[in-house]
Amino acid sequence: MSKPMSAKVKETALEEVQRARQIAEEGARSGAYLYPLKGIYYFATHKDLYKPLLSRLAPSLTLGAGITIFMFLFTYLPQFAVLVFTSGPLAALTTALLVLSESSTLTMVLSKALLIEDTLIDTFDGTLLDRGQTNLVAKERQIKSGAAGDTIGRLGKLMTKPFQKFTPTAIIRYFMYLPLNFIPVVGTVAFVALQGRKNGPSAHSRYFQLKGMNKTQQEQFVQEHQGAYTSFGVASTLLEMVPILGIFAAYTNTCGAALWAADLEQKSGTAPALREQAKRAE
Repeated sequence: MSKPMSAKVKETALEEVQRARQIAEEGARSGAYLYPLKGIYYFATHKDLYKPLLSRLAPSLTLGAGITIFMFLFTYLPQFAVLVFTSGPLAALTTALLVLSESSTLTMVLSKALLIEDTLIDTFDGTLLDRGQTNLVAKERQIKSGAAGDTIGRLGKLMTKPFQKFTPTAIIRYFMYLPLNFIPVVGTVAFVALQGRKNGPSAHSRYFQLKGMNKTQQEQFVQEHQGAYTSFGVASTLLEMVPILGIFAAYTNTCGAALWAADLEQKSGTAPALREQAKRAE
């Protein structure tokens, strides 16, 4: 006898909750959510990494201001009309914060696609160079000699283009998830989690290319570290949703992703060395 529909829905919901809990626990154990914060400190204390950001700061802020003005003019009142039923007397403030957050997120999506793609690559590669991963970076771009103390200055021409050019996928996904924000607390958490699940692996697109991974290998690697990538993505998404500061977070998150990649490289290189030492000791 087949199960009633309500029982199937309940069973599926429980499976999803258990899966989400498992991913959350894996993410907490991995410590990957700390790398966006490490990226802030590392970026702030390494002034040579400022160059890519400063070169695109003015157009990015201009784009952000234009999007924010547009969003307040055309989306504030419709969203206020909905939130007045869920937020009551706090609807005006809640709507303003929501519009600011939406504007920041939309600015990030468009900026990464249209303005700052190449400078984020420089930030990622520059951080890897600073962490001693010269051989890894040299697989996909030229490294200049000299320029001591200036990691960005050592970066030469790219051999291949790391990231895809603008596609509407990110914007379509953003607007698909946007209605979740109308659900107080739970909806916003779900929105950030869904965005983070996608943004986490995307932060290592450059790393995957430097490692020479094909699409299947990338998907397998992400699946094996899904909790870590989701936790990194959630933390980085939250930082990029902060109004005005979001553009800075794009660079510090990239720095944090490179720090994580450098640590992965060190661990992968240390394990074989330790095994070799163990064999010699025998």
